[in-house]
Amino acid sequence: MLKDFAKIETFLTVVRERSFSKASAKLGVSQPAVTQQIKALEKYLNAAIVKRKKNGILLTSEGEEFYKIAQKLEKCLTESQKDIVKIINKELTFKIGASFTIGNFVIPGKVLNNIKEVINNDVMIKVNYSQQVIDDLKDKKIDIGLIENVIYDDELIYKEWLDDELVIFSNKELPRFLQKEDFYKYGWICREENSHTKKLLTEIFEDIGVDCSNFNILSEVGNATAVKQSVLLADKSGDNQTISVISRFAILEELMYKKLFESKIRGYDIKRKMYIVYRKDRKHNPYINNIANYLLSGKVTV
Repeated sequence: MLKDFAKIETFLTVVRERSFSKASAKLGVSQPAVTQQIKALEKYLNAAIVKRKKNGILLTSEGEEFYKIAQKLEKCLTESQKDIVKIINKELTFKIGASFTIGNFVIPGKVLNNIKEVINNDVMIKVNYSQQVIDDLKDKKIDIGLIENVIYDDELIYKEWLDDELVIFSNKELPRFLQKEDFYKYGWICREENSHTKKLLTEIFEDIGVDCSNFNILSEVGNATAVKQSVLLADKSGDNQTISVISRFAILEELMYKKLFESKIRGYDIKRKMYIVYRKDRKHNPYINNIANYLLSGKVTV
């Protein structure tokens, strides 16, 4: 049992989060799974170690003693992982799969260089649709995934990462807020049908009573880079104006230098989460843990 550090890690997380539900969210597993692992530890130790309370949890005397031992085991494992990282073949390239917005606009440059420093190893980024990133993870073609659209799979662990906001944008000035009727008077650059972003936007437009089928669609493109370039290069003479929707991360520089302009739907923010995702069977991989901890540390600035 003590060789199975996953259960001990679960116990440590429950104690530190002072909650089964918070531990579940942090570990990326279901709450019943957390409960089951704690019960397995208690069965092995033949003693209750955690008591649930209305305002959190309480350790029994046996639990307090086991917590001290678990901390020592964790420290030893952490030090061992550092030593393993030092001797791993430096020619082995760590592969990151990233959806288009993240791969093209969030992690290039400084963030990517920091990731290389964190694991002291070469890193390769493969940019694709979120679904393909998930498929590549399961097929062991990449080591870790960064996606902006959650596609749940029982074989994977998901960690909430960055908050993302989708905005309406154009290469000509827009009103600060758009009304529903405004959407029909512009030319649209849209995402292709297999895009999760398009599915999300279609649901949002339906929710506010906007019929996408009546849009003046100029073209459909495959990714955020193509969306951005299509709007940047669109005809803006006379009354012509082209709009689309994109992650704000993708156009930060253009907004700053007034090459592009943003607008929002009055009373409606289009927000989503970006996620770190990796296989459950690699949850103790030192490279993956070090990268995930860096990305979650709050040091990533775009």
